[in-house]
Amino acid sequence: MLRDIAMPDTALSRVRLAIHWIRTNFKLPLRVEALAEIAAMSASAFHRQFKAATAMSPLQFQKRIRLLQARMLLIASAQSTAAVAYEVGYESQSQFTREYTRFFGQPPARDVRQIQRELRDGLA
Repeated sequence: MLRDIAMPDTALSRVRLAIHWIRTNFKLPLRVEALAEIAAMSASAFHRQFKAATAMSPLQFQKRIRLLQARMLLIASAQSTAAVAYEVGYESQSQFTREYTRFFGQPPARDVRQIQRELRDGLA
């Protein structure tokens, strides 16, 4: 599998290009057809190969990248939940909060307070 990722014209290496695009442009709306073009595949073949490589769909992958980035921003900055939601590409704060809670197990503000408390206690 590693060899296939490194080889220049394998399906996995082309999926890698799409993964790089998602990581670089996670704030932008995602179109699977555009990613399939980047990977030089049909949309259905791309979707199948992407899921085989990542165990998730391109949209799920983008959502995970957005949520992880949002968590880092919430912990490291004094920005509001709404500001962070929009900064990582969400159009709705309520949708962001629902997805954040589903992914991390608690709402953003509570999650950040808990992490900051754990960091403070761990450094004391």
